[in-house]
Amino acid sequence: MEELLHSLKDSIKCNIKWDRSTLIQYSTDASAYKETPIAVAWPEHKSDIQKIVQFCKQNKIPIIPRAAGTSLAGQVVGKGVIVDISKHFRNIIHLDTFNRRVTVEPGVILDELNIYLKPYGLFFGPETSTANRCTISGMVGNNSCGSHSLVYGSTRDHLHSLKMILDDGNEYSFGEITKQEFYEKLRLENREGDIYRSIKAILESKENQKLISENYPDASVKRRNTGYALDMLLNTCVTGEDSPVNLAKIIAGSEGTFGIITEISLKLVASPPKHKAVVAVHLENRTDAFKANLIALRHNPWAVELMDNIILECTKGNIEQQKNRFFVKGDPGAILIVEFFADDKNDIIKSAEEMKADMQSSGYGYHFPLVWDDETAKVWNLRKAGLGVLSNIEGDAKPVSLIEDTAVPVDKLPDYMADFEMIMQKYNLECVYHAHIGTGELHLRPVLNLKDPKDVELFHAVGKEVASLVKRYKGSLSGEHGDGRLRGEFIPLFYGEEVYELMRKVKFAFDPDKIFNPGKIVDTPPMNTSLRYQPGQIDKPIETIFDFSKTRGILRAAEKCNGSGDCRKTHLSGGTLCPSYMATLNESNSTRARANILREFLTNSTKKNPFNHKELYEILDLCLSCKGCKNECPSSVDMAKLKAEFLQHWYDSNGIPLRTRLIAYITHVNRLGSIFPGLTNWVLSNKFSSKVLMSLLGFEPIRKMPLLHKVTFKKWFSKNRAEKKGKKGKVYLLPDEFTNYNDVHIGVKAVNLLKRLGYEVELADIFESGRTYISKGLIRTAKRIANRNIEKLSGIISEKSPLIGIEPSAILSFRDEYPDLATPENKDKAKLLARNALLFEEFFMREVNEGRIAKEQFKKDNKKIKLHGHCQQKAVASTIKTKEMLSFPPNYTVEEIPSGCCGMAGSFGYEKEHYELSMKIGELVLFPEVRKSSEDTIIVAPGTSCRHQIKDGTGREAVHPIEVMWEAIE
Repeated sequence: MEELLHSLKDSIKCNIKWDRSTLIQYSTDASAYKETPIAVAWPEHKSDIQKIVQFCKQNKIPIIPRAAGTSLAGQVVGKGVIVDISKHFRNIIHLDTFNRRVTVEPGVILDELNIYLKPYGLFFGPETSTANRCTISGMVGNNSCGSHSLVYGSTRDHLHSLKMILDDGNEYSFGEITKQEFYEKLRLENREGDIYRSIKAILESKENQKLISENYPDASVKRRNTGYALDMLLNTCVTGEDSPVNLAKIIAGSEGTFGIITEISLKLVASPPKHKAVVAVHLENRTDAFKANLIALRHNPWAVELMDNIILECTKGNIEQQKNRFFVKGDPGAILIVEFFADDKNDIIKSAEEMKADMQSSGYGYHFPLVWDDETAKVWNLRKAGLGVLSNIEGDAKPVSLIEDTAVPVDKLPDYMADFEMIMQKYNLECVYHAHIGTGELHLRPVLNLKDPKDVELFHAVGKEVASLVKRYKGSLSGEHGDGRLRGEFIPLFYGEEVYELMRKVKFAFDPDKIFNPGKIVDTPPMNTSLRYQPGQIDKPIETIFDFSKTRGILRAAEKCNGSGDCRKTHLSGGTLCPSYMATLNESNSTRARANILREFLTNSTKKNPFNHKELYEILDLCLSCKGCKNECPSSVDMAKLKAEFLQHWYDSNGIPLRTRLIAYITHVNRLGSIFPGLTNWVLSNKFSSKVLMSLLGFEPIRKMPLLHKVTFKKWFSKNRAEKKGKKGKVYLLPDEFTNYNDVHIGVKAVNLLKRLGYEVELADIFESGRTYISKGLIRTAKRIANRNIEKLSGIISEKSPLIGIEPSAILSFRDEYPDLATPENKDKAKLLARNALLFEEFFMREVNEGRIAKEQFKKDNKKIKLHGHCQQKAVASTIKTKEMLSFPPNYTVEEIPSGCCGMAGSFGYEKEHYELSMKIGELVLFPEVRKSSEDTIIVAPGTSCRHQIKDGTGREAVHPIEVMWEAIE
């Protein structure tokens, strides 16, 4: 095989890899399945795809088309060559505004398409919960629907035509054709002709037509994607009628089993009405939702979605989702999200009030908040987080994708759910309910432990029994997630063997040698085989320095990643997660890939030190430890923490590099340098000496190293401390390792500002926070420092006398890492310290809210500010208080730059091998936003490394928020 793959590599221009790490990364998707591929290719041109297809056909090697890899039924895992079109096929080819049609390459992301279409007053209707990373080809493959399918239906409904490379290596177009054109196609002597002739032979039979009509889902079920959509071809010229036929309709939902899509033309719709609002109907009991849903539908909403109490409980533990819970009152059994659109707000208010009255008269609902316009995004983000937050449930038993995609006629949903509950009771299973209740589809996720052989058998039993139940209700086994490996086995049971045989004939017509995504939809292996976890395998205990007890160990911390791919969104979608992926669009640089590799080696390593694998080092090397995943990943995967833990164990076996030691011990280095700061700064700033030094140590010579202040912050403070007590209380300022040696001027302004505001200031008696050791993976040393600081500050720091920080990464170590580094006897002390370790702006706004700081104390000048938030601050705390503080002076306006990570990330951007990536990250959003800012706009960045990155990347000087406030005070 190796020789064959080399011959393929030599024949194509694109990248193709088959190393162990790459194969592990692509062995899973967002499903429960795992199959190791033979190789992974990233084609750049159609000719690459054609050569790959020809090679695979000639050598009888399966091809698995793949994009974002967010499939829930195992559609994009398999033992073949994976063809990932998501990196290079991202162009919007043509927009026809008159006919409301757009043609795109298969790798275009849904959200990015709609961003492009917005200025034209158009958009693509179906909207999935994965819209910020799912591709259009993936939506076609699964016939995706989304939250607004009540109005917009499925992808199939908006599919005009497409182009596809078939098994003969040629590209063919499939779109609507007339009866005459259909008969012309029948005369073609190629694969296209074969397909049309086969389809005609299958569907011209009245007996086959009757079989399809009788066995397919009820026509009222909008979400229907079980097997191939043969019913979409009935009553067309294929069956002898005069109506046109469009084979793109059957390709939608075919899951890559026919060929590889290369171009897609979509029908667009006008942008929705001007105003939108969500009524969040709070229900006492989850079962109330089934009938309350029918009441909501009477009032013509655009969407009705469900979140049950289990999902709502899980969102409490996610930092990002806590912000989105603003509308939740108490602990409801379920919430119905009912959305209305209208050009006149009064129309929405009328509909909402009438629905509320209807609900209350029937005894449903105790709280009906109405959330308007832009705020509705937070409600929807909470709903969309459903799958991800479920990974936060402790233990190995998780709500699994199995029967999560069933859809029945909506009026039959209450009865269907009553029967479904009987199945759950029969097997003594808990189940999570969420999603598209308004269209008769609920994502039903029974809680199973797929590491337990008994639950693996139950996985199969429940799937089979529910398939029979859905058939009885004339529903669809798959509404939008597809069949894949998960439900394909039950298609013969669901449709009957005769209809199933028709589907096999259709597959043969498109792909006679079964090279495209075999084992999906038809001829599917048993659905409880090839699972991500080996049933019955016993996990060996792994000793760690960080406390991973909340997840029952480091392995389960990595296993929290369910593959949903939130880390694959791009900078156009906003947020921080994941900067290295945003800059490179490489799966290997996503949090998901890192979690996959960690899980694999920590589970299967035979080494004494399971961390001692170069594949782990390589996959984690480009993680910037920005903490974006801790906040924005619905599963709260903390890759920065996992990387730090890994590095310590890696160093145990491979030694600690000199550069790593230098960065980690920078406080000690700076203490020595501060004896003769002038000399030190000369060495660091002289063109010759700095270049030699930085080259020797592995730093990028273009960078400018931070210089030392002529006096340390602690020395300045000891000479300038005030004897009198502050009238408003006492605070302890953290003299972090960066402020003490490099950013002394900021520390001075912080002290003077606090004094001017009426506070007594003391410096906390610590030498360093330990941040540099954590970032470089020397966490045994960090643990010692953390516990020493906890013991020193215990009994001193409290709500009345808090610890206030200037540098976010330093002060937030007390809140984020310290509790997990604390010894058992220091746990409670660490938690108390964490609660009272505040960013400067958090303290400032707390005092404002208590009435101890007033606007009258500040100047009334007009100032315009642009803020770049610190990554760790956004992940662990928030930039809200920073914005509030900066806009506190009467005429100060603040705009937050929609940037993620700046790219510097401590020492990361200084390191020679990381410099280019660092600057690429900066160029995504931050640098362009700074460059286009006017000269009188103040650029603000709380992080010291962020300010250096802005200076290096744009030439602009950024200042700390404290500096702005010092200049603003009277």
